[in-house]
Amino acid sequence: MPTGQLHIDLEAVAANWQALDAMSAPSCETGGVVKANGYGLGATAVGRRLAQVGARAFFVATAEEGAALRKALGPEPRIYVFYGHMAGDTATIRDADLIPLVPSVDHLMRQLEALPRRPFGVQLDTGMSRLGLQLSEWAAIYDVVADAGPALITSHLASADEPGSDQSSRQLDRFLHMTDGVPFPRSLAATGGTLLGPAYHFDMVRPGIGLFGGLPFADATPVVALDLPVIACFDLPAGESVGYGATWTARSDTRIATVAGGYADGLFRSLQPGLEVMAGPVPCPVVGRVSMDLLTVDIGHLDADPDHVRVLDAYRRVDDLATMAGTIGYEVLTSLGARYRRTWRGMQG
Repeated sequence: MPTGQLHIDLEAVAANWQALDAMSAPSCETGGVVKANGYGLGATAVGRRLAQVGARAFFVATAEEGAALRKALGPEPRIYVFYGHMAGDTATIRDADLIPLVPSVDHLMRQLEALPRRPFGVQLDTGMSRLGLQLSEWAAIYDVVADAGPALITSHLASADEPGSDQSSRQLDRFLHMTDGVPFPRSLAATGGTLLGPAYHFDMVRPGIGLFGGLPFADATPVVALDLPVIACFDLPAGESVGYGATWTARSDTRIATVAGGYADGLFRSLQPGLEVMAGPVPCPVVGRVSMDLLTVDIGHLDADPDHVRVLDAYRRVDDLATMAGTIGYEVLTSLGARYRRTWRGMQG
């Protein structure tokens, strides 16, 4: 038996894509970011469902991710690679018909020398200071890029999930300065930028986390639910402690359920104290430390032993768990364990 069952609602993913697509003009294309195996939820299943509702542009991190997605989606969609054209990736990019988003002069030269007539895009650094050509580099090689005809000019917002931040507007100004008059498609906005409004949309938006029910898309339809099986239940007398370090001691006689799941499955140790799980409609506190493979849950107030408990659902979302763990929904979502059995609702064929 797996440590748990992760329920993935592909219909919710599709609805979220459609909602984000509706926020931009018809002339603005909406892509889909499905890197890191579709944020841990299955790039193949997610990509197929998005393609069915109209997505024709997909973004992955690595060429290997792109090649796997190409096998699933067939020849029509465009698949962009954020890592650009890494050394050793030429054959994969060529054979899988991928579009590397080159982030440096070295990557650009590798692309033009190895695959001179194949499509590519360009990443510009407008303030993230992570990947992308800086203004001086862009000015120096623009004629070379223009002669080759890039498929897309992109940059990435560093603080789009903070609507009050002025960094986004500064990056927008820099992107405009670097690209005004450029006769090639442009893209600046991921999920957060899409929510910032039309000034950030350009020719394509490329939502990622919002597709999967995460912030900053507060109106997203929830996508995941997580059930963990109960391994055993036992009575615990008052005064006895539970788990590593004896961090929790029963104040009165109670009953404990030991549950399959732990920090090896993306349930971070930092979730304790304070984590609750649901046994049907009843919240139950997790007591003692989260260990690698196990949780211990106080079920002394239940009428009967549960056979499973629920960690995530429509009311307790990945960002709620992230807040408790002192992290972000992205990390929770992409950390949900490989040991979970994944089930999907919606089209997969």
